[in-house]
This record gives sequence, structure tokens and C-alpha cells, in this order.
Amino acid sequence: MKSRIHAHVGTMRQLEILLAVHDQGSINEAAKALFLTQPTVSIQMRKLSDAIGEPLYTFVNRQLIFTDVGLELVKTAVEVLDSFARLDMTLGNIRKTKPGTLRLAVVTTSKYFIPHLLGPFCEQFPDVDIQLNIGNREKTIERMKQGIDDFYVFSHPPQDIDVQSLEFLDNPLVAIAHQDHPLGKRKSISLADLCDEPFLMREKGSGTRYAIEELFKKHDLKPNIKMTIESNEAIKHAVMSKLGITIISAHTLTYGGQSGLIRLPVKELPIDSHWFFLWPTSKRPTLIASAFLKHIETNGRKLLQNELDRSALD
Repeated sequence: MKSRIHAHVGTMRQLEILLAVHDQGSINEAAKALFLTQPTVSIQMRKLSDAIGEPLYTFVNRQLIFTDVGLELVKTAVEVLDSFARLDMTLGNIRKTKPGTLRLAVVTTSKYFIPHLLGPFCEQFPDVDIQLNIGNREKTIERMKQGIDDFYVFSHPPQDIDVQSLEFLDNPLVAIAHQDHPLGKRKSISLADLCDEPFLMREKGSGTRYAIEELFKKHDLKPNIKMTIESNEAIKHAVMSKLGITIISAHTLTYGGQSGLIRLPVKELPIDSHWFFLWPTSKRPTLIASAFLKHIETNGRKLLQNELDRSALD
């Protein structure tokens, strides 16, 4: 049975453009990603809006914000495109290949190890396209609520969304300072000692910040926040420049380098957290998503542990 908008919202390309606008957050960036002109993208979005009879997005302080109607169309576009992807993979399976698209949305800190999982998987399935969206915890939760991606990676998963999860890697949070910092000469430091130092903090919405705030709250302490920084790499360079100390994922040091930095022996640390892969309970997995989950379950931990061991020796 055809819906009343079936005849208007008819092209796969329009739906692909819609998702690009949503993922890129702007008409201009979507045009660049799709190698189209900005007017072409705008025209296609206007046609979709006319077909629906409602605006798909608005602009607030020059930022493109999708309406509720627009978000519903995004969810439907994902389902439609995934259906065709499943057909492609089913046909490809018959030919002994598995083409398709794997969509991942991950929190910022996990970007250091996710490529080590994707590399071997892409070697096994070279025709698979990967769409990797990196954002802070707040933005990744929003994508999860919209059900756009196949998998989401968190160290502190939200508790109010119906998802399945797989715990696959420890994520200890440790305190770091410049290698010449006076605290580095001490054999034991308390969390209270950190409160006397300028503290560099991740932005609101970050999973790392969430864990740090919970730790200080638990011990009835407040860090002396000197700077709020939206990037782990920028925080590390700020510490290297003697602007303050911070608490950061050990993986940021292992994979991203730790030259000029030292870990501080804080009694209350590390913060014990873990990395999780999550996927929506209500969303039917594509064949390639199922293959990737099997890859994570069977090879993921071993791959990452090998990388950690190698980095520790370097």
C-alpha cells in the first residue's frame, strides 16, 4: 500500500542527501561531502519539504536544527536505505561478497582505538563503506535516540534508552601532569591535592567530564577548573605547556602519545570505567552490522590488547 507521500519522496538520492545534511550539520558541508553544488542540495531539500508539507529544519543562530518532522524523515530514510543495503548484501552474499555500509557513532575518546578494530574488518570486507561519526557523549546520545547508526560506543552508556550492549575493553581514567610538575616527585597524592592545582576539564556533555565530576562529587571536592577544552589532544598539549593538570583516559596516552607527560600516583585513581558497543533493540541489524558485531565479539578484545601491549613496549 502506497503512502500519500510515496510519489513525492521517491528518489534514493534525495534520501542520501537528507542524511548527509543531517550528519554534516549544514547544507554547505553536505554538498562538499557529496561532491554536489550547494544549490543542488538546497533544491532537493526543498522538494522533500514540499512533499512532506512541513519544514524539515530551521536555523537558530545560523545553526541548522532539524524539526521533529525532519528527524522522523531521517529515521525513515535510514530504514529505506538499510533495506536496499540488506538486499545488496543478500545478493552479494550469493556472489561471496558482502557490500554495504556500516554506520558507527562514537564518543571522542574512542577515536584512538576504533580504527584498530575497523582496519582488520575492512580487510575482510573491502567493499564495505564505513560512516564514522565522532562527537561528545551528549551528541552521540542524540544520534542514538534518532536510531541513525548501527552501533554506538560509550564509556558511560545512557540508562534510559532501549539498547543491547557488549562490554569489550577497560577504560581507566588517570591523572597526568607535565613531567617537571612538583606533584610528579611525590610517591603518593590525594584527590584533594589536585584541587590546589589549575585543572583542565573537558566540555559539558563529555563522558570523561561526567566521570570526573562524579568522582569529585563522591569525595565532596571541587577541582579548580582553569580551562574547559573540547579535545583530548588539545588538553594534552595544554598540560605539556604547563597550563595545568587533568584526568584523562589512559587510552589517549597509549594510542595518542605521552611525550613530556607523567601519570600522577593519585590514591583515588584510576577511575574504573569500561568501553561498550551498543545497538538499538528495535532496529533490525543489517548483514554487515551482524558481521561486524561477530568481529568485535571474536577478535575485538584480542586486537586491542595486542595494540596496547605493543604501545607499552614502544
